[in-house]
Amino acid sequence: MRQGIVWSRLLGVSGSVVESVGVDEAAGALVARVRVRRGQSRRCGLCGRRSIRYDRGEGLRRWRAPDLGTTVALVEAEAPRVQCREHGVVVARVPWARHDSRFTREFEEQCAWMAVHVSKATLSEYLRIAWRSVGAIISRVVEERSVGTDRLDGLIKIGIDEVSFRKGQRYLTVVVDHGSGRVVWVAEGRDEATLESFFEQLGPERSQALRFVSADAASWIGNVVRRRCPQATICLDPFHVVSWATEALDEVRRDVWNAARRAGQTHLARELKNSRYALWKNPEDLTRRQGAKLAHIARTNGPLYRAYLLKEQLREVFKLPAHRAGVLLHHWIRWARRCRLEPFVKLQRSIVEHRAPILDAIRHGLSNARVESVNTRIRLLTRIAFGFHSAAPLIALVMLALGGLCPPLPGRS
Repeated sequence: MRQGIVWSRLLGVSGSVVESVGVDEAAGALVARVRVRRGQSRRCGLCGRRSIRYDRGEGLRRWRAPDLGTTVALVEAEAPRVQCREHGVVVARVPWARHDSRFTREFEEQCAWMAVHVSKATLSEYLRIAWRSVGAIISRVVEERSVGTDRLDGLIKIGIDEVSFRKGQRYLTVVVDHGSGRVVWVAEGRDEATLESFFEQLGPERSQALRFVSADAASWIGNVVRRRCPQATICLDPFHVVSWATEALDEVRRDVWNAARRAGQTHLARELKNSRYALWKNPEDLTRRQGAKLAHIARTNGPLYRAYLLKEQLREVFKLPAHRAGVLLHHWIRWARRCRLEPFVKLQRSIVEHRAPILDAIRHGLSNARVESVNTRIRLLTRIAFGFHSAAPLIALVMLALGGLCPPLPGRS
């Protein structure tokens, strides 16, 4: 009896009866013959309802258990089929494994933990399984651990953004809770229909509880948010606004460079080509050489230096208190409107259009920085998930690593 308890603990089949343990030389593995206790037998593999026995199924079936040292461990048991009133004929439930899986629950928990904490090559070699099997395993683990966990409950401040996960305009829409810093929802796509599905899952009552939504200026986000939760304050991410100014500055630099080339001023064109980082970087981060190049531009190229000052003044807006930021933004718009630099004239129109969300972001101190940090980690997970044939395993990996659903190592709480 004591030996049976020890083996059930080692193999992760507690609550079942270990009848015998032996070595299968052909498979090169330790095989434990296990029987489901009477009270747990003849239950539907999907809903767990007690059902009528249908047939013996495929007879004996084996499940991969956590390795015992360097030895592969297998659990062997009968897998009869039952006829469920709701799901029809299905394989009967076994307490040590999830439905439609050839691995024990503890093996899958170990695999899911390693998928988050170790490299792809290490996981596959250590557990001796194909990477494609890992995708199916983590999807099952996330599905089970999501039951009874409402990640959308209590949302007050959220951030919404999209991240590319594959070539060919393949994107994920990501929703992050600013309160916990966790990913609460991910889906494939980046359009209004995709975001509508989030609010459908959130429900009207909880949508009305949202107070702040941080995002970039994408119309598909703003349209859905204003339609679904009009009471929420939309905060336009400062990073994206400054990036608009940086793009406008680079456009001016290219125009000046092309004009110098056409005029035969090759020396000036060469200097402008090498000035990109001096213009892009924040003044406090410039090297001595880059500072000298910027000073040279100030002396020799008025339009380009004016574009640089416009970019820097817009960046200063987000460093000030809300009341002073509003005044500076007003003066910046007036300056950009008459600066005679077409990229910045066009930019000020966008700033005027989004002035309220920009000032709300400053007033409430809310940005998409946390969401961008999450997106950076998702890009890393995307490289790890290379080889998965759909977005579902990647989404499961994201929820394991960034959504708080990663299980502890078996045997630890």
